[in-house]
Amino acid sequence: MIDKVTKKQLLINGAWIDAKEYSPLCSPYTGEVLAEIPMATEEETDQAIDAAQKAAKVMAKMPAHQRAKVLETLAQLLEKRREEAAQIISMESAKPITTAKGEVDRTIETYKFAAEEAKRIHGETLSMDAARGGENRLAYTVREPIGVIGAITPFNFPMNLVAHKVGPAIAAGNTIVLKPASQTPLSSLFIAELLQEAGLPKGALNVVTGGGRVVGDKLVTDSRVNMITFTGSPAVGIGISNKAGLKRVTLELGSNAAVIIDKGVDIDKIISRCVMGAFSNQGQVCISLQRIYAHEEIYDRFVEKFIEATKLLKVGDPLNPETDVSALISQNDVERTLNWIEEAKQDGAAIATGGIREGNILHPTVILDADSHLKVSCQEVFAPIVLINKIQTVEEAINLVNDSKYGLQAGIYTDNVHTALDAAENLQVGGVMINDIPTFRVDNMPYGGVKESGTGREGLKYAVEDMTEMKLIVWNRN
Repeated sequence: MIDKVTKKQLLINGAWIDAKEYSPLCSPYTGEVLAEIPMATEEETDQAIDAAQKAAKVMAKMPAHQRAKVLETLAQLLEKRREEAAQIISMESAKPITTAKGEVDRTIETYKFAAEEAKRIHGETLSMDAARGGENRLAYTVREPIGVIGAITPFNFPMNLVAHKVGPAIAAGNTIVLKPASQTPLSSLFIAELLQEAGLPKGALNVVTGGGRVVGDKLVTDSRVNMITFTGSPAVGIGISNKAGLKRVTLELGSNAAVIIDKGVDIDKIISRCVMGAFSNQGQVCISLQRIYAHEEIYDRFVEKFIEATKLLKVGDPLNPETDVSALISQNDVERTLNWIEEAKQDGAAIATGGIREGNILHPTVILDADSHLKVSCQEVFAPIVLINKIQTVEEAINLVNDSKYGLQAGIYTDNVHTALDAAENLQVGGVMINDIPTFRVDNMPYGGVKESGTGREGLKYAVEDMTEMKLIVWNRN
């Protein structure tokens, strides 16, 4: 359990230091104060960047097996403290404890994947004599760490999405300045303590908590930071891209993910999966199932069974193992989503179930016949809200899915291989899940989107590639 009166510190150059300013961190579910969180100033952020820059030479020279060992040890330490880690996630984010335990398990696996990738970073040899003038030359490439990485992470997966930035950065021999989400810094501070115990050199990871306008802007604009990796909203991501100049930027942004359900699909086999995709973590997932397009031949049966399953979900205390849905991250988000639901009602959409609040909990909400221009459809709701609309053909559904500024992942359920291949070819997204929901993700797969869903790919192997520079070496044998 978290000591609710703990005054946390910044991690800079291997030392835990007090900040000049502090802010209370409150539980989204109870509103009680969990801890006092340091609000880093520009000067303190500058010190963290300086520490990372000085440690960059140490990390770049560290052998791959040592980097792997640090990550392996971290995974082992986290496994031993799994219950504590899940409690931290659940308390600071209101993620149901069962789901939080699942996140910890994924985080352990992510760091294990990172350890493996540390040993697999290599270049290639080139056939120079394939080109005129290339005779008698030997050429090969190597991959070198990029340097200091600024990592800015979100609240919804406060441990595993940190792992997707910190893990590959360490594997590649980089240093990191981490700015966790303001609502969920405790997870990052916990991991930082474990990394110190695992033997990570001082200055290789620095954690600076605080506001985006101070810490985030400093990371994005400082010339000593060689790369920014960001997960969050498109508006912030676009701002980062505009300010970052020539430094490398990876952006994992928003979505309004959709699934298409073709005629002939066995509805009973997919209902629970779709409900989970729509309402897991209160819908606060970038690839949460937000839009469902069901063929007219199975639409009525699907809607009936989906609503029936939704009504069985338990709402309440995130620390109760039986809870399925708990509080949204803030009161403002509850009010925003209620306004969006009201807009849909005024436009003629039907609220089949849900649409009511209980404190900061929004009850799981199913909306029928919502027009594509409504906020609940065309924007990212990031809440336990799902739309179900009727379609006559899969082609019609593909066009509706593509009629979006986002393109992270999409899914289709179909028994027709030709239909599946058409969807795979024509859906304008970063990943197509055939016979599954768009919410599917395992941590070693390439993950990222198109359009306003971002640039670059996460997934350990792919992140390592982004976090290294390719260098060419050519030998003249004459």
